[in-house]
Amino acid sequence: MEKTFDFAVPCLFGLEGPAADELRRMGLDDVRAENGRVRFTGDGLSCARANIRLRTGERVLLRLGAFPAPTFDALFEGVKALPLADFIPADGQFPVKGYALDSALRSVPDCQRIIKKAAAVALGGAYRTQWLPETGALYQIQFAIVKDRAEIYLDTTGTPLFKRGYRPGHVSAPLRETLAAALVGFARYRGRDALWDPFCGSGTIPIEAALIARNRAPGLNRTFAAQSWGFIPKAAWTDAAEEARSLEYPGPYHIFASDIDPKAVALARENARRAGVEVDITFSVADARTAPAPWERGVIVCNPPYGERMLERQQAQELYRDMGRTLGKLAGWKQYVISSEPDFERLYGRPAAKRRKLYNGMIQCYLNMYY
Repeated sequence: MEKTFDFAVPCLFGLEGPAADELRRMGLDDVRAENGRVRFTGDGLSCARANIRLRTGERVLLRLGAFPAPTFDALFEGVKALPLADFIPADGQFPVKGYALDSALRSVPDCQRIIKKAAAVALGGAYRTQWLPETGALYQIQFAIVKDRAEIYLDTTGTPLFKRGYRPGHVSAPLRETLAAALVGFARYRGRDALWDPFCGSGTIPIEAALIARNRAPGLNRTFAAQSWGFIPKAAWTDAAEEARSLEYPGPYHIFASDIDPKAVALARENARRAGVEVDITFSVADARTAPAPWERGVIVCNPPYGERMLERQQAQELYRDMGRTLGKLAGWKQYVISSEPDFERLYGRPAAKRRKLYNGMIQCYLNMYY
């Protein structure tokens, strides 16, 4: 019987619920949503499934252990006692990164140094050597020290999950792919209706909508750190990929993406081509304040510009007023608009049916839902 592990999936705040729902739909066990992360248990196949198919999580971490760490001595001894040699081979690379919050140990560089030293002592003792070459596969150690309690992980993902690989370029204020996928999910779009993003920018929302409509796993065209780890069978990755492909279904779909900037539209079209969904999306150059609806009815999901400085904010507020006069009056269209503007509803001219607090990076936003 294959060994099972504890995993944690860090998420943007506000996306814990969607990430947990995704993991449950994959059939994974003991899924629990917490602040900023979701936990589950599983084997190597579970690890591969989560990495390949998750849309709203940032990465998949394998939990090595947890212990009180009020002092550097306690941190050292706690790490040294972990069964690191069960996971990291004698030639494995094991860099360390992480964070500390509300704890006596506040210096992240010092915590990194202590954890690295303790891991080297533990691995050196297990392999009976004083020199670890670190020339093999990468086993990134991650730590989280919160309220004097340390949790130690291995990062199975490598490059974050939001980096799907289709967007090497971007225009200003890009929306992270994981958040874009969540917005489409909140709108309950599954490909049966029309979807329109009138502020498409580099195309993240319509591309994620097309991937969701096709039920195409976002991680099929990339690699993951744990694919080179000896204790996770190679077959787990091929089986998970084949399973994901078997769950896809073709279109056609009615997805529309427009923007006032021709360069943004050209970039969005190229990103959609890289993602393999260009055929599913109709692109156009158009001003959202005057453009006619591209379909009789459907759902609008968009991330209109918002300003950090005063002049930019005034321009954004005027844009919201114009949106309310045009998009806000469209019959037959549900609307999901994310914005950092606290007074969005008044500017838009009508109260939202529901608002949900989300974070676009470090910027607090609200998803304003009209239906």
